[in-house]
Amino acid sequence: MEPFQIGFLEFTLRDFVDISLVSFLLYKLYQVMRGTRAVQMIAGLVLIVLISFFVEVFEMSGMSWIIRNIRTVWIILFVIIFQPELRRLLIHIGQSRFLRSFVKFREYKVLETIASAACEISQKRYGGLIVMVRETGMRAIAESGVSLQAKVSESLIVSIFSPRSPLHDGAIIINEDLIEVAKCILPLTQNPNIDPALGTRHQAALGVSEETDAVVIVVSEETGKISVAQSGKLISGLDYKSLINILSKSFQIS
Repeated sequence: MEPFQIGFLEFTLRDFVDISLVSFLLYKLYQVMRGTRAVQMIAGLVLIVLISFFVEVFEMSGMSWIIRNIRTVWIILFVIIFQPELRRLLIHIGQSRFLRSFVKFREYKVLETIASAACEISQKRYGGLIVMVRETGMRAIAESGVSLQAKVSESLIVSIFSPRSPLHDGAIIINEDLIEVAKCILPLTQNPNIDPALGTRHQAALGVSEETDAVVIVVSEETGKISVAQSGKLISGLDYKSLINILSKSFQIS
């Protein structure tokens, strides 16, 4: 294929693909970092890069020597400073439907861990609220909680909902195999026809299931009963086996 001439420049298909990929990555980066302090840090980083460019153009030997010697440090600083944002960007890209068709993120073992934790919470009569993210993002709701970013484990979930834990009030939000936040405040259901005997936890579980496609496990502190809220409906009286079946169907894991 002959390159397309633009004045003295040659514009090929490879250049088009290159520009498209860079534009896509920058757009995704903007989406993830929009509204955070990282935007201000990026502006400062861009300013430093521009300064280094002009230093090279005007052949300022002293400044050029400094910039060349700290260039490798910049990469390390970039990774350290933007670690949360880079992690969020990778998760955001990894959650695309295109990649989900090739990679199975929600392994059966994670569901088993969560179901076992719910059953132990039930036995201890702690009371619990576990939100499992699917397609719909929950950033606005997650901002009301305390960030954990911890790998899912049965002991951690049980300890969070222990009455002695400072994080036991509210819900935890699990995304893939990560407990993202704890002590999260959920919106209550707006359905006027719900059973008035339902407590705040169950109303919150129904509320978030009405606004998102999340699967919410709720454990009653008074009765120890395990329920699942999904699409504004509540299924109660579950044991380990029935809970696993519901989770497997919801996350399409056989």
